[in-house]
Amino acid sequence: MATSISDQYAKVDFSPIQALTDGEVITQSPVRDIRLPSGKVLALITLDNGRDHTRPNTLGPATLTQLGETLDRLTARAAVGEIQAVGITGKQYILAAGADLSDISKVGSRDNARLIAQLGHKVLGKLGELGVPSFAFVNGLALGGGLEIALNSTYRTVDASAAAIALPEVFLGIIPGWGGAYLLPNLIGIENALEVVISNPLKQNRMLKPQQAFDLGIVDAIFPAANYLENSLVWADAVLGGKKVERKNEPGKIERLTKWPIAIKMARGMLESKIGTVPKSPYAALDLLDKAKSGSKAEGFAREDEALAELVTGHQFAASMYAFDLVQKRAKRPVGAPDKALAKKVAKVGIIGAGLMASQFALLFVRKLQVPVLITDLDQARVDKGVAYIHEEIGKLEAKGRLDSDTANKLRGLVTGTTDKSLYADCDFVIEAVFEEVGVKQQVFGEIEKIIAEDAILATNTSSLSVEEIGAKLAHPERLVGFHFFNPVAVMPLIEIVKTPTTSEAALSTAFVVAKNLGKNAVLTADAPGFVVNRLLAKVMGEAARAVYEGTPLTDVEKAFAPLGLPMGPFQLIDLVGWKVAAHVQDTMAHAFPDRFYANENFHALAELDTVVEKDKGGRVTGWTKQAEKILKPAVGSSPASAATILQRVQDGLASEIKLMLDEGVVPEVEDIDLCLILGAGWPFIDGGASPYLDREGASERAFGGSFHSPQIRGIESR
Repeated sequence: MATSISDQYAKVDFSPIQALTDGEVITQSPVRDIRLPSGKVLALITLDNGRDHTRPNTLGPATLTQLGETLDRLTARAAVGEIQAVGITGKQYILAAGADLSDISKVGSRDNARLIAQLGHKVLGKLGELGVPSFAFVNGLALGGGLEIALNSTYRTVDASAAAIALPEVFLGIIPGWGGAYLLPNLIGIENALEVVISNPLKQNRMLKPQQAFDLGIVDAIFPAANYLENSLVWADAVLGGKKVERKNEPGKIERLTKWPIAIKMARGMLESKIGTVPKSPYAALDLLDKAKSGSKAEGFAREDEALAELVTGHQFAASMYAFDLVQKRAKRPVGAPDKALAKKVAKVGIIGAGLMASQFALLFVRKLQVPVLITDLDQARVDKGVAYIHEEIGKLEAKGRLDSDTANKLRGLVTGTTDKSLYADCDFVIEAVFEEVGVKQQVFGEIEKIIAEDAILATNTSSLSVEEIGAKLAHPERLVGFHFFNPVAVMPLIEIVKTPTTSEAALSTAFVVAKNLGKNAVLTADAPGFVVNRLLAKVMGEAARAVYEGTPLTDVEKAFAPLGLPMGPFQLIDLVGWKVAAHVQDTMAHAFPDRFYANENFHALAELDTVVEKDKGGRVTGWTKQAEKILKPAVGSSPASAATILQRVQDGLASEIKLMLDEGVVPEVEDIDLCLILGAGWPFIDGGASPYLDREGASERAFGGSFHSPQIRGIESR
C-alpha cells in the first residue's frame, strides 16, 4: 500500500470520467495570498461556481481536476517557502454541497464509479500533503464532499451562522466516499461518528448546526458571522505560531480496543431492529467505520473506493436519486397547482374541533402563519383542554430555545377557544378535525357556512371519505377543498390537496399557498377513495390482515413484508395509526372496491381493545395480546400463506392499484404517487417510492404486462 495519498493514485487514469464533464457547472478555485499579522503568508482558495447562493458549489470531475491542479501549484510554492499555509473557503453562505450527483448518476460503469471515488480521494487528500498546514474555513453549507474538504484539511473553523453541516450519503443509498468514513471516527470517536454518518441520515436526513459540529469536535473553532474570516485568519496565525489545538473527542488506544467494537455491535443491532437488513448503505458505512479503528489513511481510502463503486452502481442508489429528484424538484413545484395570485389572503384561521388532532393543527397554523387561530368545540371544557395543550407545546418549544419569550407570548395570544361559532365570521380559512363520518362533517360545515364570508375557504381533513359528498349539502360547494394532513402533524411533510369536480381555482390556490406557508409539500389528488397514501397503505394492511385470517402467524406476516423496505411492518403501522382508524379505512376501501380490498368484521372487535399487539423495546411487533388472541381464535383459518406468497400478493396488488389510479386520473403521473408515498408514508428512498421497486420485482409486468418507467430505474450494471 502506498505511503501517501498522492502516490496511491498517481498512476490511475482518470480520462474516462473527465469525458463525462459536459454540462458540469464548474466550481472554480481562485487563490489570493493573505499576509497574516505575524508576517506569514496564507494562500486562500475560494470555491465559487459563479452562481448565487441558490445554486451551491458542487464537486464534479472537472471541478476536482481544477482544484487538484490548484493544490499542486500551492504545494510547489510551499516547497520554496513562498507560503506558510493554505486556506480553503467558499463563496458567500456556501462551502460546498458535495459531489455533483448528476455526474455520479451517469457514470455508466462500476469502473467509472470507482474512478469518481478515487479522484475525490486524490484531490482532497492533497489538503493533508501540501508540506504546510491547511485550514478549512467552513463559511456556510458543507454537505458530503463539502465537509470532506474540511476533514482532509489539517485544521477547521466554522461560521456560527452556517446553514448546515452533514454527511448525508447514507440517506441517498451510498457512503461518505472521499475520506469521511475513515477520517471522521478518527477525529471525533466512534460513537459520535456513528451519529453523524448513520443515525442522522436515517432520521429524515438530520443535519448539524455549527455549534453541534464544534461540540462534537468536527471543527476546532467557531466564530460569529460578522467577522468570521478575519477571526479565522487570526486564529490560523496563532496556530502557525504554536497555539495548541485541543481535540477532546479524538480516540485513544483504549477506545479503539474496547469502546469501538462494542459501539459497532450495538449500532448493528439497532439498525437490524429499526430498518431491517434490506438497505445496503447503512451497513456498508458501518463496516467502514468499524475498520477505521486501525490501519492507514491510504487503506481507509481504498476501502471507501470499493464501497462507493459497489453502491453507486446498485439499484438502491438509482432509486434514491429518483426519489431525491422528486423531493428536491417536483415537491417544490406541485403539478396542477393554480396560479398563486388567485389565492385568498389568510389573516385568520378557524379550526372546528378541539381534540388532539385539532390542537396539533392549531399549533402548526399559529407557529407558521402567525395569524389569529380560533378553535371551537361542543363544550368549554374540551376547548380549554385544547388551548392548554397548545400553550403547553409552545412552552416546550420556548424551553428548548426554539422560540424566544416574546414570540412564545405572541403565539399564545393569537390562539383563542370558544363554543361560540359566530366568531368564525371573520375567518378566511376554516378546517375541520371532527369525527370521520360524512354526516357529522356535513352538519358542522352546514352550520359554519352560514356564518363565514362568501369567499372564505372550507377545508376537510378527511383521510378517506368523499370530499364531494361532504360538501354535497353546502350552498357553495366550490369553496370546499380536501386538506389531508398526516400524523404526527408537525413532523410529516405531506398534505394531500383534494379537488372535487366543483372546487374553485381560488379555493385550490389558497390551499396550495397555505400548505407552502405551513412548510409542507402538497400534492394534488382527485376525489377518489383513500386518495393516494391511504389507498395504497390500505392495500398493504389488507393483505397483511388477509394472511393473518388465513392462519399465518403474526410475526411471519411482519417478516414477509420486510423486502418492501418500509420503516415498519404492517401491524406496527396499524398500531401507530390506530386500530379504529385502520378498520375505518379498510371498510371505506372495501366498500368502494370490494373485489380488490380485504376487510374483516373481526377487525372492529380487535379495535375495541386497549392493546392489540405486544412489541419489543424497538417498537417491533412480537405477538398478539391475550385478549386479541381470544377475539381472533374463532375467525382465523388454518391455511397459512408462505412469505413468498404474501409478498407477491402485496407487490402485485400495489402494482395493479397504482396502474388503476393512473388510469382513473387520481394524480397526473406515477411520480406523484411515489412522492406521496415517500413524504406521507415514509416509503424509503432506496425503493424510490413504490413504482421503481415494483418494476424491478416484476410485479408491474405480472399485474398489467408493462412497467411504470421506461427505461426502468435500475442500477447501472443491471440495465
